[in-house]
Amino acid sequence: MTATPARTEGPPAPPGRRPRGRTLREQEGRAGLALISPTLIITLVVVVLPLAWAIMLAFQDARLINIRRVGVFGNYTLENFAYVVSAPGFWSSLVNTLVYTVAGTASSIAIGLVTALALRDRFRGRTLVRASILIPYVAPVVAVAFLWETMLNPQYGIVNTWLSEPIAFLTQARGEFLGVQVPVALLTVIAFEAWRYFPFAFLFILARLQALPAELDEAAVVDGATPTQRFRYVIMPQLWRIIALLSVLRFVFTFTKFDDVYLLTGGGAGTEVVSVRVYNFLTARDDIGASAAQAIVLAVFLAVFLAIYLRFFAGGERDQR
Repeated sequence: MTATPARTEGPPAPPGRRPRGRTLREQEGRAGLALISPTLIITLVVVVLPLAWAIMLAFQDARLINIRRVGVFGNYTLENFAYVVSAPGFWSSLVNTLVYTVAGTASSIAIGLVTALALRDRFRGRTLVRASILIPYVAPVVAVAFLWETMLNPQYGIVNTWLSEPIAFLTQARGEFLGVQVPVALLTVIAFEAWRYFPFAFLFILARLQALPAELDEAAVVDGATPTQRFRYVIMPQLWRIIALLSVLRFVFTFTKFDDVYLLTGGGAGTEVVSVRVYNFLTARDDIGASAAQAIVLAVFLAVFLAIYLRFFAGGERDQR
């Protein structure tokens, strides 16, 4: 009977050196990086680099005539921000922006909520009615703005045919209503904002309403709750988070809105918002540095609002989880 030779083992691996071959975690990490790299590159080129360039221009005396001499190692100064803040019309445009944003956001969400509640139940032609609700949101902004300009024209507009005296809705800064002076043009662009973007809120709220358990509403009906009580104690608690999300989304979108106001009034008649003011500084005055500084100020206000939202709304949602 022959004895089997003892198996010899190789020399142990030196300390500190990883074994050959990649681990599964490393392979997954490299694969994930490869998958998101196109998105990272696009974000870098489209968002990060233009933002960095705008910040650099905001701290330099950059105008159209000397834009070629502006570079990374230019003469940085705070004069643009001092000029923008002290320029006539800046604070009034900021107030207009806040009023336009808050009123437009609240109105669009309120109309979307009422519409979603009205179209929640089944009825004949519900699909067609729901689809028609989306027309203001999906229609081209140039087309709907021209439609509103035609309807509100003081000479041949259909709206003024219903009034005893014609009103220049888009060119009249102030007007008297029930003995009170009101900003006519600003209220008109706010109404346009609410009409155009309430379908956005309608889609979000209707999707949440469709997901509500039917048993809750049925139990409230059995207990004798009125429609107002059912809305207050059953429906609204379920819609609070989605309304908070809609509020921050619509606030951000409306705060930076440019095309709606510019197409309707051009920023005149007391409707100049900060985004239109940035455009005017860039095109009418060729002051690239001042326009970039105003854009940075606008971004700072948005960052403060988002920080407040994340602190009091998103943070609370994470705590509940």
